[in-house]
Amino acid sequence: MEMIEFEFSELIPGLPEELGLDCITRLPYTTHRLASAVCRRWHQLISSPDFYYHRRKSGTTRLLACFIQALPPAFSTTGWKLCTSLAYGLTVFDSLSQSWDRIPPIPQYPDGVPLFCHIASTEGKLVLMGGWDPETYDPIVDVFVYDFTRCVWRKGKDMPSKRSFFAIGASDGRIYISGGHDESKNALKSAWVYDLRTDKWTELPQMSQGRDECEGLMVGREFWVVSGYDTERQGMFDASAEVFNLDSGEWRVVEEAWEAGRCPRACVGMDKEGKLTNWSESAPAVRVGACGMVIGSRTLVTGSEYQGAPQNFYVMKTEEGQNGKMTKIKVPEEYGGYVQSGCCVEV
Repeated sequence: MEMIEFEFSELIPGLPEELGLDCITRLPYTTHRLASAVCRRWHQLISSPDFYYHRRKSGTTRLLACFIQALPPAFSTTGWKLCTSLAYGLTVFDSLSQSWDRIPPIPQYPDGVPLFCHIASTEGKLVLMGGWDPETYDPIVDVFVYDFTRCVWRKGKDMPSKRSFFAIGASDGRIYISGGHDESKNALKSAWVYDLRTDKWTELPQMSQGRDECEGLMVGREFWVVSGYDTERQGMFDASAEVFNLDSGEWRVVEEAWEAGRCPRACVGMDKEGKLTNWSESAPAVRVGACGMVIGSRTLVTGSEYQGAPQNFYVMKTEEGQNGKMTKIKVPEEYGGYVQSGCCVEV
């Protein structure tokens, strides 16, 4: 995407504009909230999508892994658990600095994000949508957008309808969703796109079949919807995938793209030859509940050796298109919970 020209002026008194812009461009993303408060012009600059693309073109953005993770149980002063139900939060991991952090709770859901919600990221923002209400277990249509610059959540336009376990992907300020099931557990073949800048939803052409519990993968200008099953074939995961071309606006079917009968949720990757891979096959230590997040030349892979075992966390480097050795990383105790799904955030 070409950067729209933005008029920058008098950024730093006494310095040429190009040098002033270069100084602000080099600020770490963690300082953007404070830098935005310096003056109105800095706020307008740092908040602009054009500045984000300028930073990305300049190579000053940072790639982070963001994932939905089970939170540690809360205990009273006497040692009793305050809550027996499992709550989930949003964790951020920087593979370069090996630092861990947690995104502030959504004001509407202070005790944990909606169950089985979905996340995707574009233009330095994190978008969370759908899932089930943690108290009633009813499907919801809420959309929330987290701004890493201001460290705040805002409410986005609701999803067009309730759907659960759908595929999601993001590209150039837009979030693509498809498949899943409705309130009556009917598999869906409909698809929609959410424009982050205009806060509007637009319906896309439908897939050839319903795909419940499918997995989304964005590859270049293509949105892959992997496996899933139709209403009459509950739990019988299909071997095919459907691919939406963002430029032509058309779907195509890819047969034998996935192992038939295997759930694809959170564990789908793609090798340099364009073939889908399963992160659970990366190592025996992550074969159960595997989740993979590609963050540039690194991939964070999580999972367990067996059902009920502790979560393992590995970072795998990719060199010349080939996956390299997996290195186990030490994780602080409060960040050792089960990882449901995740995505890469470029900030």
